[in-house]
Amino acid sequence: MTREIMYRDALREAIDEEMANNPLVFIIGEGIADRGGSYKVTEGLLGKYGPKRVRDTPIAEAGMIGVGVGAAIAGARPIVEILYVDFAMLGMDMLVNQAAKFRLMTGGSGRVPFIMRTQGGTGGGVAAQHSQSLEALFYHIPGLKVVMPSQPADAKGLLKYALRQDDPVVFLEHKHLYMTKGPVPEGEYVIEFGKADIKRPGKDVTIIAWSNMVPRALEAAAKLAEEGIDAEVLDPRTLVPLDKEAILASVAKTNRVVIVQEAVRRGGVASDICSIIQEEAFYSLDAPVEIVAGLNIPVPFNLELEKASVPQVPDIISAVRRTLHLQPRAIAAQ
Repeated sequence: MTREIMYRDALREAIDEEMANNPLVFIIGEGIADRGGSYKVTEGLLGKYGPKRVRDTPIAEAGMIGVGVGAAIAGARPIVEILYVDFAMLGMDMLVNQAAKFRLMTGGSGRVPFIMRTQGGTGGGVAAQHSQSLEALFYHIPGLKVVMPSQPADAKGLLKYALRQDDPVVFLEHKHLYMTKGPVPEGEYVIEFGKADIKRPGKDVTIIAWSNMVPRALEAAAKLAEEGIDAEVLDPRTLVPLDKEAILASVAKTNRVVIVQEAVRRGGVASDICSIIQEEAFYSLDAPVEIVAGLNIPVPFNLELEKASVPQVPDIISAVRRTLHLQPRAIAAQ
């Protein structure tokens, strides 16, 4: 049985269920207790679990992340909610030099079951310091898991799995997804890391996208279907670990690839996935891999300029047409 619920409610269910099952799970963050968080993910949890397990913090991201990493090393299972991914930069030493390295530096005996939940991406004109997509920074660091769910069911299943494994996880949500709805199974389920999901099967081209780019890729695929183009939409769900086998299998089927990321083009995850495809599936390709990405600029405050700075549905459609040789590359907007 399934029901339609919001992305934010699916996240809350995951936290609630894991807190009920394991007294070592707790959550800290700015305004997450009485107020229920800026996006209402933790609404009602304070009343159920009390202030020792649902605790508001000062505006001190470095301290929050440090507390979480230390608590995880000591045996707890903390969730640290950082309101904007942009402010996670204040705690990068704890993430990059401590949490990510601890297992290695203890000869494999140490564990850091730490979850940093945060959100990023554009939307609402909140300007350059509150709108970045920074997954590539965490993707680059060995020892960190990077999760970017696009739909409510994925959000719940992946967060539950995150809270049961023993490595540090950067769990990246998107501000535009919290109010979206989707089918979520009733009862107990988890989604293992490293398992991509085909959101729409197709045979003519593979569109690889994650987070808020998945709804846009699906919208583009629906419009392309009206032209007789059958696009497959593949959502990795986790960037680390990355499901290479699923990606390569889809490429072998469709022979054409478009990779879509909201993050800026330079040094992005899309470029690394492209390199994997070029190295391991070159002879399956009938056209160059297309990357559709954010412009290499700080995100503008102006709503129209903000929209122009990141991929939109027409950009994805144009890239698909180019890879099918239906549109000259020279006229592509870059």
